[in-house]
Amino acid sequence: MSSSINSSSSSRSSCGLCPFAVQVIKGRWFTVFASFLIMAGAGATYLFGVYSKDIKSTLGYDQTTLNLLGFFKDLGANVGVLSGLIGEVTPAWFVLLVGSAMNFAGYFMIWLSVTEKIAKPKVWQMCLYICLGANSQNFANTGALVTCVKNFPESRGVMLGLLKGFTGLSGAIFTQLYLAIYPNDSKSLILLIGWLPAALSVVFVYTIRPMKAVKQQNELRVFYHFLYISVSLALFILAMSLIQKQVAFSQTAYAGTSAVVCLFLFLPLAIAIREELVLWNLKKKPVDPPTEVSIEKPQEIQEIKDDSDLQVQNTKSTTCFGDICNKPERGEDYTILQALLSMDMMILFIATFCGLGSSLTAVDNLGQIGESLGYPTKTIKTFVSLVSIWNYFGRVFSGFVSENLIVKWKVPRTLMMTFMLVLSSLAYLSIAFPFPGSVYVASVIIGVSFGAQLTLLFTIISELFGLKYYATLFNCGQLASPLGSYILNVKVTGMLYDREALKQLAEKGLTRSSVKELTCLGGQCYRLSFSILAAVTFFGALVSLVLVMRTRKFYKGDIYKKYREAA
Repeated sequence: MSSSINSSSSSRSSCGLCPFAVQVIKGRWFTVFASFLIMAGAGATYLFGVYSKDIKSTLGYDQTTLNLLGFFKDLGANVGVLSGLIGEVTPAWFVLLVGSAMNFAGYFMIWLSVTEKIAKPKVWQMCLYICLGANSQNFANTGALVTCVKNFPESRGVMLGLLKGFTGLSGAIFTQLYLAIYPNDSKSLILLIGWLPAALSVVFVYTIRPMKAVKQQNELRVFYHFLYISVSLALFILAMSLIQKQVAFSQTAYAGTSAVVCLFLFLPLAIAIREELVLWNLKKKPVDPPTEVSIEKPQEIQEIKDDSDLQVQNTKSTTCFGDICNKPERGEDYTILQALLSMDMMILFIATFCGLGSSLTAVDNLGQIGESLGYPTKTIKTFVSLVSIWNYFGRVFSGFVSENLIVKWKVPRTLMMTFMLVLSSLAYLSIAFPFPGSVYVASVIIGVSFGAQLTLLFTIISELFGLKYYATLFNCGQLASPLGSYILNVKVTGMLYDREALKQLAEKGLTRSSVKELTCLGGQCYRLSFSILAAVTFFGALVSLVLVMRTRKFYKGDIYKKYREAA
């Protein structure tokens, strides 16, 4: 008798758990958790400084050729117009699946080339492989990031900061994982960044989808809890990076640190379950019938009315490329061409060309900068890891800080972009004129400013031009960065580096054909090029000040009013 009672009660509890589990998986907060993991795997491009030495030595490239490869990486990573247009007409799961296939195909071919399992590819083939692999992160952005911004429109600055923060932390996360799985084998790191991000997108592909935006009272508090977890993860990885530089870790120790990293990555799931449990209990709470009729029914009618109004408005509106001259007010939904041909977007384009173009150049050359200044290989890997960690802090805190500045003091978000550009120009000067420990200082500042610029760019675009065509517009907005990277990295930094290296060879009585790898040693290798980067970035800061003046009145108003009324 008692056994039958126990079995019936256990069956009731299991029946109760199943609907709750379905609600969790289908909920907005689980979408956020899944997006964190996908974005944590979407920053493999920032590890180029770790494995670029293997490409250079194995395939016998000079610095100009390696920087050309870096440019195509940046081109793929930043030209996301295709993913944006696909995202406008297909569901998020399709975008994520296409991205996962591209990621695996591109990096797997690079791994086969570097490990010499296939014949040495031509330079254009390597450029194609790395461009394909890097472009996959735009599909992750379009599938996960755009969906989350639309699901939480009033918290977009915070949401973007957290998501891009996990991407910025991606390089440091991968470094810890590869040291545990493939100890001190940077060639196998290429294989890891080929299969792991693709697997993450496939596993969570059907949980990423747009939902009706409903403002929760404690929404910002929940995001702060996510922030505490992500900051703890970043501080842990930072501590491990510094300790691993001083102490020789065993394979077991590396496995232990990787396990802790994975634990931090899955902690947001507990918060997602907690929030869904609150909603679950509210649904089960008995409501007085008269109150339910008087409150809930009109709300239901209002939602239908709003939807019908939206349909009428959409029938009257033009196509996504139409009505170029008749631009709406800032904050309203621009069409694609209205946004692209606006003065605000042109100013953003110039500032991005100068700022992100210089930042990408600095990040791509960090390994060679450390080598030219005589730092050991282990220390150079620490630089790359530091850039990744501070990149995270720049992305996250630029979102949270700029959001608070807007809410409390109506400070334009564009002003923070100006500040970050000035800060990064100082970092480039510390590399151009190095002093003891200057690369450590520069890696921190470059990481923070680079991460902040990305988050601010994406948030500003969503605020000025609306969310209707955000999937395409935010991808168009970052087109300037690969163009800046090509000019500043390939045509300026790479060529000036090779010129100094050839000068050193000539002093030794050698020619280019007598050495396989062209290497420059000394502070003069990057002095002129990084002085140019500092000047270009400062010019970008001055240009961004124009946008600050243009948008000052807009940010003085209530920029989230229409989203609050819709919710």
